[in-house]
Amino acid sequence: MRKNILAMAVMMAALVVGTTSCGNKAQKQEQEQAQSGVNDFRIKRGTNVSHWLSQSEQRGEARRLHIQEDDFARLEELGFDFVRIPIDEVQFWDEQGKQLPEAWRLLNNALDWARKHNLRAIVDLHIIRSHYFNAVNENEKNANTLFTSEEAQEGLLNLWRQLSDTLKNRSNDWVAYEFMNEPVAPEHEQWNQLVAKVHKALRELEPQRTLVIGSNMWQGHETIKYLKVPEGDKNIILSFHYYNPMILTHYGAWWTPLGKYKGKVNYPGVLVSKEDYEAAPAEIKDQLKQYTEEVWDINKIREQFKDAIEAAKKYDLQLFCGEWGVYEPVDRELAYNWTRDMLTVFDEFNIAWTTWCYDADFGFWDQQRHTYKDRPLVELLMSGKKLGE
Repeated sequence: MRKNILAMAVMMAALVVGTTSCGNKAQKQEQEQAQSGVNDFRIKRGTNVSHWLSQSEQRGEARRLHIQEDDFARLEELGFDFVRIPIDEVQFWDEQGKQLPEAWRLLNNALDWARKHNLRAIVDLHIIRSHYFNAVNENEKNANTLFTSEEAQEGLLNLWRQLSDTLKNRSNDWVAYEFMNEPVAPEHEQWNQLVAKVHKALRELEPQRTLVIGSNMWQGHETIKYLKVPEGDKNIILSFHYYNPMILTHYGAWWTPLGKYKGKVNYPGVLVSKEDYEAAPAEIKDQLKQYTEEVWDINKIREQFKDAIEAAKKYDLQLFCGEWGVYEPVDRELAYNWTRDMLTVFDEFNIAWTTWCYDADFGFWDQQRHTYKDRPLVELLMSGKKLGE
């Protein structure tokens, strides 16, 4: 009996020592993180949970059922490690600025599910009343008052103050904020000045939250060199979007002029033949001509990423491609060829990414039928190692 008691005492002592050691290790990691001031918001492979709290007319039960916990469980099982969640002002606030409770509940549910299923989350303010990235006619363009109105800019700051008030208690290691999707400022400096304003306002509220900042003119790779990033802040992720070549990724897309092109597209190589160019509608020939002259392949992608990669090196920040993907009707062989090249370049330069998107017309999941609509695509996306492996 004494031997058993003695053995048990030894085991208990070892357990205490082991637990203390683990606890000390965790404390040390927390202390090191606090001293460095850098969050553990590590991201690699993700997707946009789009057309739910953004760019959707669904409300009530239809909106509530559109995205559920099983969607986040599925993404975890597939090997994604984070999500980008676009949200629109019109879904969260009425025209008088009063909060609409249901959308806030859904966002909080989504962030709870993401955490439960080991998915970090970027809350992306996608469309606001004073700025719409895809304004195509003069009436819509005139409604983009954000860069000419102090009142509109104060309105943007107020949206973020309210979002912060609701989300500030969520872990800095698991939730990040994206200022605004695809800014379209007439001058790059107008966007830089607004970045400084939003950054200052958020840093007063949340000194260490990870903030995602994109470049002007639809977060284009070619404009990131003009972006002025707040200095000395390591909890920033640089973002750009990439859909080039548009004649491939948006083939047949009704909302773009190039969607009128009905000829053949090639990839890799010269995308459009001279014969197909001649047969194309006259009104798109100016935009189409470049695709008859340039060779598009993985080297072209590397070349176009160069400015974004250099900016990330300059500021010593992580680089993130927040949107990329291929419209569903596009020939799948071409789509997979392009996707494979994109993934290769992402891996080469350690660029995190979120596809556009989980479901909808660029996605791989069919919500209505509750099945994969493009299983080979998601298998290609997950063909590399998972985060941390």
